[in-house]
Amino acid sequence: MLHERTQDTLGNRKTGELVKDWQLMPSSNAKAFPDYIPAPILDDYNEACLIRDLSPKASAILSRRCLQGILRNFWDVKPKRLVDEIESIKERVNPLTWDAIDSVRKIGNIGAHMEKDINVIVDVEPEEAELLLNLIEMLLEDWYILREERKNRLHKIVQTGKQKHADKNKKP
Repeated sequence: MLHERTQDTLGNRKTGELVKDWQLMPSSNAKAFPDYIPAPILDDYNEACLIRDLSPKASAILSRRCLQGILRNFWDVKPKRLVDEIESIKERVNPLTWDAIDSVRKIGNIGAHMEKDINVIVDVEPEEAELLLNLIEMLLEDWYILREERKNRLHKIVQTGKQKHADKNKKP
């Protein structure tokens, strides 16, 4: 925290109004994710977390970009406009998740696209940027991490089955 330093009428130092407040450690609230999630997606996510309080609008734009990377990588959608990419997965995800994903696009659009009337300013609040980041975290966990954990469990079952089959067929 940085406080304005002032002196009273007797020359004694006193702490004035708060000038700036910042979090020293850690620099953001970004969660650590495994490296099997593509680096460009994690880079955008980490940067969006880092800038959330300083520039919520920029954070929302980065969350939008992160979402687009997830859709292209995880769902293998063909690069188009984000609205078309989101529409292409509508039947493959539950309706509430789809609505939340589309909301990331809409909120991110506030920062990414200037209004027709440049005097109309729609801000993104830090709490709103945090909501977008929460959705990105949920998608990374639900789509990437759960898929990897499921794959690992299934591989273990298959390997155990092969080992049991080999043990059964061993001749004494």
